[in-house]
Amino acid sequence: MAPGVGAIVVLAASLLLSKSVLDLIVDFDWPVAVYVAVLVAVGYGPSVAWWWYAVGRWGSGDRRGDVGARFRWSDLGWGPLIWVCTVVVQVVTGAIVLALDIPLSNNTDDLGDLTVDRTYTVAIVIAAVVAAPVVEELVFRGLVMRSLLSRWPVVAAVVGQGVLFGVVHVDPVRGVGNIGLALVLAGVGISFGTAAYLLRRIGPTMIAHAIFNGVVMIVLLTGVRDRLLEENPDLFEDTIVVEEPPRRLER
Repeated sequence: MAPGVGAIVVLAASLLLSKSVLDLIVDFDWPVAVYVAVLVAVGYGPSVAWWWYAVGRWGSGDRRGDVGARFRWSDLGWGPLIWVCTVVVQVVTGAIVLALDIPLSNNTDDLGDLTVDRTYTVAIVIAAVVAAPVVEELVFRGLVMRSLLSRWPVVAAVVGQGVLFGVVHVDPVRGVGNIGLALVLAGVGISFGTAAYLLRRIGPTMIAHAIFNGVVMIVLLTGVRDRLLEENPDLFEDTIVVEEPPRRLER
């Protein structure tokens, strides 16, 4: 399980570091491309490096094959289908969490404020829609789940990596609301994990993951979410969550 444990530690630490680094440099008025490069390099670069090292150290040396990073034209169809299934899982999990009165923090509230800062917005969107799906699928459905499958039964491994996926996205500033948030995102991770196991590759889940984050970003940044909240506050307020990259909460 060493490759999986190391991957989680590296990803969690690098995401926290990237948030601090971006906070320090965002006022320098550099080109948007620079901020995107910094966010992706600091937040996700170490995980890519760990994947490269771990497969060489513990795997067969086939860095793509060992984590199932293979793509087929059919993935263009599988990706959207997995996304739809994942949205259903997310909504059902959120409804159960709310029905049980488990504290649930909405992790998208602050993203709506990013429209006032074009540089920050572009950097966050690119990281969420391009970098996060690729790297997090390599980490969780690639390294972590396959490490667990070598020792655990299939169901336990799929659920385990999903739970870890949810836990990694907790944020101390959300307090007890992290409990419900972790559960909802665990459901998302389990959905992706199930698809990756059944298809024996993570190409389709990378596509589904990108659609998942991209749709949420569109909903937030176009103001659609705000209108939905006005019309259906109880239905949407606590169920729209996204495993977002680090962001700056204050200016």
